Amino acid sequence: MSSTRLLVLGVVRIFQPVHGYDVRRELLSWRVDQWANVAPGSIYNALKTLTKDKFLQVAGTGQVGGRPERTQYSLTPEGEREYQDLLRATWWRVLPPIDDLMPALCFLPSLSKEELIAALEHRISALEGAVKHLEFSRQDIKPPETPDHVKELYERMQLCLAADIPWARTLIDRLNRGVYKVGLSKPSPASRPETPPARAPRGRRKSSA
Repeated sequence: MSSTRLLVLGVVRIFQPVHGYDVRRELLSWRVDQWANVAPGSIYNALKTLTKDKFLQVAGTGQVGGRPERTQYSLTPEGEREYQDLLRATWWRVLPPIDDLMPALCFLPSLSKEELIAALEHRISALEGAVKHLEFSRQDIKPPETPDHVKELYERMQLCLAADIPWARTLIDRLNRGVYKVGLSKPSPASRPETPPARAPRGRRKSSA
């Protein structure tokens, strides 16, 4: 949610006063649904929430072309402070990478070695294709239509995706060497800490006469 708030506040800040439709269109042109996990529908929800929280204000209504009249938004002074706080916090915060593969790695032994290796080889091929696609997309960055600093997003995404490739290859090697027991139809019983016996409730102590 903090990513969505930062992106919405940032776009309103650039284009204010701006219609919600144009905020959504701008963010989707940045492909935020792919690299920031921002669902298109959440953008309108964020506009409403940020307005309710007094970070945005309705700056009026406007009509462009034959489109229906739409609400225009701008930042409030509190919204400017919230934008600056979120921006600075995001620059300084470092979090471990999280993606859909992380939960699956917890259950790696459930699949056969053959399927795991096939899936990893497919992953490598997909990663190489994604890196190549980003290279071509990066070439389309042409100021002033697209700010020059946007290339840093593509540069970081390329490096992050490319870093996953050698890991996948080393995991294939470990699977081939039998480092992990895989293809287990039933999980091995895990040792569990002993549960202490339940204690009987203690009655209230009688006061001495």
